[in-house]
Amino acid sequence: MPSHLAADIKQKKRFTSLEQEAFLLLKRTTSELAEIGDQVLKASGLSGPQYNVLRILRGAGAKGLACGEISERLITRDPDITRLLDRMQKRGLVSRRRDEADRRVITARITSAGLDLLARLDAPVNATHREQLGHLTKQQLRTLIGILDVVRQRKPTKPISRRKT
Repeated sequence: MPSHLAADIKQKKRFTSLEQEAFLLLKRTTSELAEIGDQVLKASGLSGPQYNVLRILRGAGAKGLACGEISERLITRDPDITRLLDRMQKRGLVSRRRDEADRRVITARITSAGLDLLARLDAPVNATHREQLGHLTKQQLRTLIGILDVVRQRKPTKPISRRKT
């Protein structure tokens, strides 16, 4: 069964492959879901990556995490974790301290203000997820998760380079 993507983007010709249609549908869906989620966060002055960092640090507990560890756990990669943490520290949401034993390591921790902000966002964020995906059955959600997990487990090969003509 073809998707509604072609009509949504007003494309008149067929996709070149099912893989292309699936990829574009996934990108479009991700964009639409993220846009709605970002609106919830924006009301609190947070970006998606900032919210993700706060959740990661809340999960890490009092010991916090090194910047590199935070970067590895982000859902959406941010190439400049240092600046992201700088902005959050200025708002009082995180604190950072240089490790005594290894001065190269900087550990970030969530502050009480960061915990309070997350606590206020938990219900609206969960409600947004239910609004976005609550129409699916538990089995459909498990199937979706399974398919997406299989897609992610495929290790990418080198990008196909263009042939010079």
